[in-house]
Amino acid sequence: MPPPNPPLGIIEGFFGRPYTWDERADMVRALGPAGYGFYLYAPKADGFLRKRWREPYPDGDLAALGAFASACRETGVRFGVGLSPYELYRDFDTGSKTALAAKLDQLASLGLDDLGVFFDDMRGDLPDLARGQVEIVHWIADRVPDARLVVCPSYYSDDPVLDRAFGHRPPNYLQDLGAGLDPAIDLMWTGEEVCSLQITPAHLERVAGQMRRKPFLWDNYPVNDGPRMSRYLHLRAFTGRPAAIGGHLAAHGINTASQAVLSRIPALTLVDSYAQGDAYAYADSFRRAAVRVLGQDFAALIERNLLALQDSGLDGMSAELKDRLRERLAEHDHPAAREIEAWLSGAYAIGADELQTQ
Repeated sequence: MPPPNPPLGIIEGFFGRPYTWDERADMVRALGPAGYGFYLYAPKADGFLRKRWREPYPDGDLAALGAFASACRETGVRFGVGLSPYELYRDFDTGSKTALAAKLDQLASLGLDDLGVFFDDMRGDLPDLARGQVEIVHWIADRVPDARLVVCPSYYSDDPVLDRAFGHRPPNYLQDLGAGLDPAIDLMWTGEEVCSLQITPAHLERVAGQMRRKPFLWDNYPVNDGPRMSRYLHLRAFTGRPAAIGGHLAAHGINTASQAVLSRIPALTLVDSYAQGDAYAYADSFRRAAVRVLGQDFAALIERNLLALQDSGLDGMSAELKDRLRERLAEHDHPAAREIEAWLSGAYAIGADELQTQ
C-alpha cells in the first residue's frame, strides 16, 4: 500500500521583490486544481508581518489581502498568513500583548484558515527560549481558535549556519519546544540543511521524535532568494523527496521562487513525485510540467537552455548567450518570458542589505 500523500501548499516566504496580487491569485488558480491545498502569505518584504508587526495594516493593504483570501476560497485553497513578531519573546509584556491582539484581530477579520507564527530570522541564543515561545503561541491560540497554527522555530534545521547567524541554539531547544506545545499545533522543519538536497524518512522520523509530532516541511526549493541564489533560476523537477516521506509529514509546503509563473514548473513535478512513487522520472516530469505551463515551443527553448539558467546562472553566462536568449524570448508572448528577461537584466538580484532590512 503506497504511503499517504501529505497536504501540499505554497509558502510565499522569500526575500526580495514579492509577488503582485495578480501573480498570487493566478498561482492559486493554476496550482490549486493540481493538488496544492494551502497558501501561506509571508513575504519578507511585508514589514507589517515582520519588524513593523506592531503597526496595523493600512486599509488599502488589508483590503488587497482580503481580496486574495477570497480568491483562495473560490479555488478551494486554504488561506493563511505567516506572522513574525520580531523578538517578541524578549519582552512579552502588557504593551506587547495589546499590540499583538490588535494585529491578530486584523488578520482574523480576513477569515484565516491557517496562521503561521514564525520565530526565524531572530536571535535565539537566549535562556528559556522554548518556554517563552510556547507561552506566546498558546496565548495566540486562545485568540485565534478557528485557525490551524503552524510554528516555525528559531532553529528550524540541523544546519549550523543558523547557529552562526543567530547564536548557538539552546540545548534541547527542539525537544523542549515540542514537549511544551499543544500537540495540535504544527512545527515547521526544512531538513538537514536550510536548503536540503534530500529529505529522507529516517531523518523525518528522528525529528518527529524530538518534536513529538510529524514535521510540517518548509521545503526551500525552488526558492532562489539571497545574494547567491538570486543569480540562478530554479526550474528543474523536484528530486531527493521520495514519496515515502509522505507518511512522515504533517504537510509539505514549498517556498517558491521569486518568479511566480516559472515556479509552477517544479511545483507540478512534486505532485508527480508523490503520485508516481517509485515510477517517478524527474526529467520526464519536468518536460510535462514545462509544456503545461509554457506551451510546447517555449518549453523546448527552456529545456535547451536549462544548464545555463539553473547551473551557470547570470555570472556564468556569456553576453552573447544572454543576447541570443533575449532574442528568442521576444518571440514568446508569455509572462514567464518576461520573468526571464527581467532576471537577465538583474531585476531579481538581491543584496545582503535586503536580508538585514526585510
